[in-house]
Amino acid sequence: MEEDIDLILDTTRESMENSLDHLNKELTKIRAGKANPSMLDGIMIDYYGAMTPLAQVANVGTLDARTITVQPWEKSTLEPIERAIINSNLGLNPQNNGEMIIINIPQLTEERRLALVKQAKAAVEDARVGIRNARREANDEVKSLQKDGLSEDRAKSIEEEVQKITDGFNAKADRIMEAKEADIMKV
Repeated sequence: MEEDIDLILDTTRESMENSLDHLNKELTKIRAGKANPSMLDGIMIDYYGAMTPLAQVANVGTLDARTITVQPWEKSTLEPIERAIINSNLGLNPQNNGEMIIINIPQLTEERRLALVKQAKAAVEDARVGIRNARREANDEVKSLQKDGLSEDRAKSIEEEVQKITDGFNAKADRIMEAKEADIMKV
């Protein structure tokens, strides 16, 4: 029975940690005015009929704080890469010079900064939903253990521990959001 309880708590922590990892990945896609190669991480290229991540067909780097460069391994992939970046809804305007793609990151307006903060808050809320789902699943498993003979007091203490874990992960999500908001709003 104790092994089951430990497994429930470990699984819950792992699931909540995965929610925060996903949140961090989503927030790296939200640019804060500085060029960062990870901004292009989610872009997939039609590479000989197969959808392939950009990083597997090109070298993505930064020239300076405002410029991202994409140097494809094959020149024939320049146009598909350019099209994929345009269609990615990242608001980027790639320039193809025949050798590489250069993306200038424009200064953010106040309006755009507020929109990015809103987008970041939506990502944090998605992470919170994941955290709540992990809590619900853990509590459901505790209830099933209770039906199998776990005492009511022990079940209550486990649910309280699950709630403490949940509160800790929600606090981490809040700190991540505060840092991202400060980064976005910094001129």
